[in-house]
This record gives sequence, structure tokens and C-alpha cells, in this order.
Amino acid sequence: MMKTVIGMAGHARFTLLAGVAAIALPTAAQAQSTPVTDAQAQVDTDGDNTPDSQDSGLGNQIIVTATKREQTLQEVPVAVSVTTAETIERAQIRDVTDLASVVPSLKVSQNQSQFATRYSIRGFGTDGNNLGLEPSVAMFVDGVYRSRAVAQISDLPDIQRVEVLRGPQSTLFGKNASAGVISIVTRSPSFDFGGSVEATYGNYDAMVVKGYLTGPITDTIAASIAAGYNRRDGYLTNAFNGDDVNDRNRYFVRGQMLFEPSDVFRFRLIGDYDSIDEKCCGVVNLRPSAATGAVAAVGGMVNDFRTPFDDVIYSDVVPDSKVRNWGVSGQADYELGALTLTSITAYRQTKLDADQDVDFTSARLATGANVGQAKLKTFTQELRLASDFDGPLNFLLGGYYFNEKVRTADQIIYGEDFREYANILIGGPGVITNPPNDAAVDALEAQFSALTGRNLINQFFQPGQGFFNRMTQKNEAYSIFGNVDFEVTPGLVLTLGANYTHDAKDVVTNSESTDVFSALDLNAIRTTATNFGIAQTVGRLIGLQGGALASPAQIAGFAGAQPAAFAQIQAGAAAQTAPILGLRPLQFLPPFQNCPNAVEDCSTRDSDLSYTARLAYEISPTLNVYASYSTGYKGASFNLSRDSRPTAADALALRAAGLAVTNLASGSRFAEPEDSTVYELGIKGNWGLAAANLTFFQQSIKNFQTNTFTGTGFIFANADKQSTFGVEFDGYVRPVDQLTLSLAMTYLDPKYDSFVNSPFGDLSGASDPTIAKLSAVVGAQWDQEIGDGDHLIARTDFSYASPVPVSQGLPGFIQRDAAGNIVSFAPAIAVGRQFRREVNDLNASLTYVMDMGLELSVWGRNLLDDRNITAIFDSVAQAGSISGYTNQPRTYGVSARFKF
Repeated sequence: MMKTVIGMAGHARFTLLAGVAAIALPTAAQAQSTPVTDAQAQVDTDGDNTPDSQDSGLGNQIIVTATKREQTLQEVPVAVSVTTAETIERAQIRDVTDLASVVPSLKVSQNQSQFATRYSIRGFGTDGNNLGLEPSVAMFVDGVYRSRAVAQISDLPDIQRVEVLRGPQSTLFGKNASAGVISIVTRSPSFDFGGSVEATYGNYDAMVVKGYLTGPITDTIAASIAAGYNRRDGYLTNAFNGDDVNDRNRYFVRGQMLFEPSDVFRFRLIGDYDSIDEKCCGVVNLRPSAATGAVAAVGGMVNDFRTPFDDVIYSDVVPDSKVRNWGVSGQADYELGALTLTSITAYRQTKLDADQDVDFTSARLATGANVGQAKLKTFTQELRLASDFDGPLNFLLGGYYFNEKVRTADQIIYGEDFREYANILIGGPGVITNPPNDAAVDALEAQFSALTGRNLINQFFQPGQGFFNRMTQKNEAYSIFGNVDFEVTPGLVLTLGANYTHDAKDVVTNSESTDVFSALDLNAIRTTATNFGIAQTVGRLIGLQGGALASPAQIAGFAGAQPAAFAQIQAGAAAQTAPILGLRPLQFLPPFQNCPNAVEDCSTRDSDLSYTARLAYEISPTLNVYASYSTGYKGASFNLSRDSRPTAADALALRAAGLAVTNLASGSRFAEPEDSTVYELGIKGNWGLAAANLTFFQQSIKNFQTNTFTGTGFIFANADKQSTFGVEFDGYVRPVDQLTLSLAMTYLDPKYDSFVNSPFGDLSGASDPTIAKLSAVVGAQWDQEIGDGDHLIARTDFSYASPVPVSQGLPGFIQRDAAGNIVSFAPAIAVGRQFRREVNDLNASLTYVMDMGLELSVWGRNLLDDRNITAIFDSVAQAGSISGYTNQPRTYGVSARFKF
């Protein structure tokens, strides 16, 4: 009986289950049996994509190592979707974003820039637009944790497979696996010489070249090297300067050495580097407003909101996005009889520099915002001991250490048009003159100078003023984890696991705002103006000459003598000065309360015990069932952005101590730790000609960490409790030897059990309409031998997601039904239609595989050219206007691949 290994990074090897891997059948799985080392797991994958590997009979079994142990797919208890190297090649899957088209439980979004990438599983995922917010879906490459999504957004390297583990996995992973795990496994060097070269050309002048070479250096040392380059013109056109936007320009290189000096010891050394230098990400206007008219009045433009899929944008700033990742890791496996000791040590760096037009127009409102200047340095160490006893009891015991330093900076600087733009919003003529007519701003400066006793002339909204954000974070964490398997009776296995984690973070900020207008205390100014009006009116009524102001004593005397008249004077003065408070929306960049300070230590110390309990039973050789209960954990996250504000209690203490900056807001300095729970029931069958896996689950996360854009900044918060009931199915059938049909489906019913202080009001009890209730992938592959060992392989997959209102939602536009459920966050607006997204994504390829190793393919992705809005937000500093991001259009091309 042939076995196929599919498993955790650095622990697995595979060939192919007949037809399943060929169509990326997402497979529900769990494992706890034999410990797996890289030697046991790795296979010569040069033949993975040959027809022989697809035509291997009906007795095949996939071995899964998702829980860091080896067991057959049918026997194992953790929901995991597997995508093999062949599917990645056939479907032209380049990165994790493309991977979501074949794994219905996985969703990937990318907004402001590459570092704003978000991975979500079963509807749970963390916004990547804040480097202080660590992901709920943990990413691992060859067993090494990538602490942010931006650390693995480049093209997939020399892939063996990708595993997506669904639900909390904290009992076996040392850091942030409260919603799931994405594990990328690369090919280990082989002692047999081999390799491959690949070239692709497609529309938008796309060119991809990749190569892989492996072989022995000595009898005990093997090595491999892989490299790839990917470039493509952008599918958006910046009509301001003619640039292509949302292009591709990236490369990677990855080298490995494998030392096997004996049968009981092996060491794998990996070094990698990848680079991205692209123009990302373009934004279209979806609904203009009066503020958009003010943009036009200062010479700026936006696209026609009625045709967002014309792929035209306007930006006076080149949206550069540069990412550099590199790292080195070493994995040692040492067999001590029935025990295996494994150590994985890694050091990684991520550097990014993203420049963006924060107003997303061609007006010179801002000179650009370096929205992501950051550097992450990460060291990790994992050590574990696994048993392989013949008896009913086996165990896995491990420890994990994590140390990371994050430096981040960003800035927003007013441009040459902003003063005139503010002049129009305040109430100026709205007509461009030379020099500009700043009547409203001039008058405001003169008035506020008189009221404050300061010289504010020519001080408001001047070019060069802005906000300069600089923060550092140190994070140290460790965990101790273990799992025990006990076979209670033949076929019935009880698994118990636990993980104790301690997480410590320390943050230091050094941020500054030079925006003069934003630093004004409008409440104090209004009070001064109101008192001035009262003194002026009372002075006139008591007969003071020349408009003289009444003294405090005179005002008190008048109030005592004529209380009713004085109350009317107070109300009238307050009404006349109320418009001063209406200027608050123009205080875009208020002063920042740096920390640590006398009230805030800007440190967290969190600990948690996660645990799991599972029962798995083999009903027959072809049918298994399991039930499990698991918890997960993610530590507290600090807000490393200009919107980082003290808690309400700390803000009160700062004011009481006289330490608070002007216009201090509260409530978004950090987010509390996440705690997740899942109940899961699974049924798995494999009958050779067909296989099916069915999973029912109830999953919830307490204190789910959210980061919501409001149009001028981000709100950092915790959703008190968010839960999802779901059903997952995947299966395949081979009606004839040549044909394999597959179906994978995910049904989700998400809701906010409690979210009292959401940015959109109390959402408690409401469904979350932004998560598709139904996602599905239907696949088919026909593999026809045409003589002399050559094959013609046709494959297709269709990905569907049911309609949802586009996230993130807009304040003031929430609709509920009679039961209180949210019908839509953003009911629309443009030309009477809603901003809704429905995914209908058709991909296909036709490949001629020659027996001598040459493969020729023609392929297409999103062949239906299904266009949709992926996310929306309040346009920056443009009240009432809405902007958004669009998905990628149809792409197609030809590929040639040679394996030797």
C-alpha cells in the first residue's frame, strides 16, 4: 500500500493520493501517532507531477503530520486543508492570496499596502494594517514562525505542500494560533540529482521564471537552491501621471543543506531572501461628496465613481511598497531509540517601506505618508521530545521561546493644496485665485489670535506641518506544551494536550504633531469667546461707552438683578460660538500622548493555559469519527499607530495630574488578549474510489482584537465575544480512472455575542454580515494518457462565496432587521445600489506532460473576469465620500516547465 506524507513544516514527505492532491482537495485531518522527522517526512518530489504519481491505485493513504506526529489522513483528528505542489503549479498559484481560491475556509485580503495583508480562517482573522497587532492566524514556513503576514506575502518558494489548519492550535504552537495555522513546507535537499526550470508569460506583460536544483555534495551532505522572479504590469492606471499601479516586481532565493552523518541524526540548514518592490495599492472613489467637490476646486481629481472597474485612479503620490525578508534556520533531529529529539532555531528580519497617497486624489493635500517604515528582528527556538512506543501510551513534550524587536515609523505631512482645501471646507469662496484666496482661514487665524493671545497668523494648515510617529516594541514570550495519546481500547484513542504561554511586551513611543490647528483647545477657545460675548452684551446693557466690556463684578451684579435676561444672554452667546466646536473634524493630527509616562508603563505581562481533549474512534478500516474540545490564546497587542490613546481611566489620571496633551482622546492604546474555544465533531471516510470528510464546529473568540479605519484614523478595540457555528465538507470521487471530481464547502453562521463598544455602536446579538455564509470550491481533473508515457491533463476549479456587504462598514449606515440583526453596514449609496461582493472565480489549465520531463501549459485565472469591491472605507478627510479597493481582473498565459 502506497503512502503519501502531508504535514507540518519540516516534518513531511509526499507523493500523491490518486487525483486528490491534483485538484487541491481541502482535506479534514488530525494526527497523533508516530513522531515525524524530516528524514521520515521528505520524499523525492521530482516525480510529484508525473502521471504515474496520479495513477497509483485505490489503496493509497495520505499521512498527515499537522500535529507534529505521523498518522493517516483518515485517522487523524484536526481539520486541515492540504494543497500540494502539483496543484500550485497547475493552478498558477503564486502566493498565499491565490491559495484562498482553492481553500474555502481561508480568506486573504490586502488593502492599503502589502503590510496590510490579512489572513482569516472560518471568518476569524486580524487586520494587518497595524504592526502592533499580531495575527490570529499563525504563519509557519518549515516550522519557523512568521510573526506578521507581511513576512510571507512573496511568491511561494520550492513548495512541497501548504497546510491550512482550521481552528485554534495553541496547544502545539508557541505563538498566536488562536484562529488557525498556515504551514508552508518546502522541499528538503535530495541525495539524488534533480531539479526543474519554469517560465511563464501572460497578459499585462507578465513574466515568471523559477528554478530548482538539488543533489549530493558528499555521501552525507545534500544541498538545494531555488530562485524565482515575478514581474507584471499593473492592472490599474494612475491617470495623473500614467503609472501602472498594482503591479508585480518580486523575487526570492532559497538555499538549503542537509547533513545526515548517521541513521539517527540529521540537520537541515535553510537560508532565504525575498524582495518586493511594487506600486500598491490603488484606491477608487465609490461615492463623491461635497468634500470631493472641494478636492476638485483645488485642482484635484478622482475617478468616475459610476465606473470603478475601469481601473483608473488618480494620485499625486507614487504608492511605493517595498518589503525585504531574510532569515536562517536550522532543524536538528536526533533519534534516541523510541524517542526523537527535535530542535528548530531561527533568526529572521523583515524590513518594509511603504509610501501612500493618504487622500487618494491627485490634489496636493499631503506630500505622501510613509505609512509603513518598519524593521522586525525575530529569534525563535523550539525544542520537543516525541515518543514512538509500541504500547497504548505515547507523548510529545516541547518548549518554545520567542524574542522580537519592532521599530516602526510613519508620517503624514500637509501638502501645498491643503490650506486652500481647508479654506473651502470652513466656508471660503471655493474659487482658486493666484495667490490663493484664504479668506476663511485668514479670518479664523485673526479671530483665534485675539481669543488666545497668540500670534496664529499664517499658522494653520501650512505645508510641512504634520504628524511624525516613531515607536518601538520588545516582545519576549515562552511556552511549554505537551500532548498525550492513550489508546483506551482498540480503535479508541484519547488525546489530552496543554500549553502554558507567558507573553511580555514593552513599548516606547516618541511621536510628535506639528499641526498648529490640531493642537488648539477649541473648548477653551469657545469658552473665551462665549465669555467675551457675554461681557460685551452686558457692558452695552448697563450703558458702558465705546463697546467697553463689563467686568466680572458688573456681570455678577447684572446676573443677580436680572437672572432671566442674563440666562438669555448666556444662551445667545453660547449659540453664537457653537460653530467653533464644529471645526473639530479639521483637527486631523492632534497631539500625541507619548508613553511610558507617569501614569502608563506601556507594558503587558500575560499568561495563559490552553488545552485540548479529543476522542477518536475507528468504526471500520474505511470510516473514522472524532470529537474534540480545544482552546487557544493570543497575547495582548499594542497600537503602534498615531491613533494610540490611553484608556479612559489613564486619560482621566493624566488630566488630573496635569500631564495630558491637548485634545487627548482615550480608549485605543492596546487590545486585551484573545481567548478562543472550539467544539468540533468530524466524520471521515475513504473508500478508494471516493472519500469524504464532514466537520461540525462551534468556535468563539473572546476579546477578538479589531482595528477599524474611520476615515482619519484607526480604532483599536476588542469585540467582547464573537462566535461562529459552521459546517465543512470536502470530498472527491473517481467515476473513471481518468476523471477526478472534488467538492469543498464551508458554511458559517457568525455573530457578535457581545460587542458593546464597537466603532459602529452596540453590535451585541447581531450577525456579522461581512463574512460569507457559504464558500465552496468545485474541481475537476481529466488525466488522459496519449501514448509513449505522455499525458494530457485538463483541470478546472470554480470558487464561490455568497454575497456579503463589503467590509469594513461605515459609521451611520448600519441597518438592522426586526430581530436586531445587521442587514448591512453600508447600504448604498452610489446610484442606489449596495456595495456588495459575491465571488464567482473560475480557473482552468490544460497541460501536456511529456514522459521526458517537459510540460507545456495554457492557463487562466478569474476567467469570468468577475470584478468586485474587496473593501471600502470613509474617504480620508472627505466627509461623506466613500473609497474602496477592487479585485484583480482576468489573467491568462502560457507556461513551460522541465523537470530532470
